Amino acid sequence: MQNEPILDQSHLAILINSFKIAPCSTKAVSLNPQAAPEPTQRQQPDKSPKLLFDEKNPAASSTVFSFSPNRDTLGGTAYFIVEAVNILIDCPAWNDINQRFLQEQGGVQWLVLTHRGAISKVKEIQQTFGCNILIQEQEAYLLPGLTTTPFHQRFELTSHSRAIWTAGHSPGSSCLYYDGFGGILFTGRHLLPTPQGSVLPIKTAKTFHWRRQLQNVQKLVEEFTPETLRYLCPGANIGFLRGKSWIDQAHQHLSEINATIANPSLE
Repeated sequence: MQNEPILDQSHLAILINSFKIAPCSTKAVSLNPQAAPEPTQRQQPDKSPKLLFDEKNPAASSTVFSFSPNRDTLGGTAYFIVEAVNILIDCPAWNDINQRFLQEQGGVQWLVLTHRGAISKVKEIQQTFGCNILIQEQEAYLLPGLTTTPFHQRFELTSHSRAIWTAGHSPGSSCLYYDGFGGILFTGRHLLPTPQGSVLPIKTAKTFHWRRQLQNVQKLVEEFTPETLRYLCPGANIGFLRGKSWIDQAHQHLSEINATIANPSLE
């Protein structure tokens, strides 16, 4: 039996319809009408962070966790890489369970903010852990009074992880790459799950620069290979992944999206 293509016809329609909209349109409406909204987050008891991939990385003795969606960031999902240098990716809900968990794991050395919409309780996190805050330079102004590390194109946090500027969703939108577990790309809102369970760039009324967002998908395809990029961990819409917090075969996903973008008929 042949495998179903990851980017099926319904996914292609999302991108195709986006390209049919005039670039000069200024209407404050959704520019991607087939992209369903994120499932409504019901009021639930606070949950402990979830271990991903069910194993440690033998090479780096690391683990990766995901947090429950944070209502303060419109359902955003934060992640935590536990290794020699602990990296918190975006802001989880600032409750007792998450604070205690982060303390038990050895605290936070880096807080990486993948886009402006992921900012929540940053001051409290830095005051509690004394961590560095990494944010793309075009959005650093949103954190007045805090000590930040702005970056331009990319920034090496450790020998295993680096931040990559992928503008489009917002001016300072970025991704965090970690080379453990075959390679993980934490995409923030640069790439988001769809109701079909895939991951795509999604165009909305608040998208900063759609063409640039698509170009940055191509940049990621060129930067990685199937051997260096296995998983995508998006920063929102996790409910569409049906209990998971990641997409496997990451490079194949990106390549299929890029092939659709490059189709001359879409221009």
